[in-house]
Amino acid sequence: MLKNELDIIRLIQKDEWMMELLKAVKLVDLPDWWICAGFVRSKIWDTLHGFEKRTHLPDIDVIYYDDNNICEEEEKIMEGRLKDLLPDIPWSVKNEARMHIRNSVAAYTSSVDAIAKFPETATALGIKLDSHNNLILSAPHGIQDVINLQVKPTPYFAVNEKRIEVYEERVTKKNWELTWNQLKVTRIKN
Repeated sequence: MLKNELDIIRLIQKDEWMMELLKAVKLVDLPDWWICAGFVRSKIWDTLHGFEKRTHLPDIDVIYYDDNNICEEEEKIMEGRLKDLLPDIPWSVKNEARMHIRNSVAAYTSSVDAIAKFPETATALGIKLDSHNNLILSAPHGIQDVINLQVKPTPYFAVNEKRIEVYEERVTKKNWELTWNQLKVTRIKN
């Protein structure tokens, strides 16, 4: 069913709700923006599990990269602009040029660099519209894990003891297997 990135792009293109959100974020015109993580991952997992109804998303993660203005208040202003466009959406806007400070890691060089350093390969996904309204998918670690229903740490998380603990805590807390029972979650520490 979903074999490659083009299949994922087509899946999202057919989803009016997802396209509406993507168009709203494009209107706000953030630099180097993406809607990422669960927005993309959950659509794929819902489809692969044959769900007819969308799984609830606690938030819609919008990231962008603007190293000229790393003020947290700017993110709230952008969230407000998105809420003005689509008030019923739980927007979460983060400037990845600032997030290294919060996460106590080396500075990210772009939004895609930040996506590559998300905890799980299946979550390290982003989607956006280009200037011609074509969908662009960012999958720095490929799509094989997400379409094969595998949850693994990204290389960035897999090589560091503290990050492995964060990964382990996340997969335990998220408990994705409860919703998507075909998932295979890699546990590093037992």
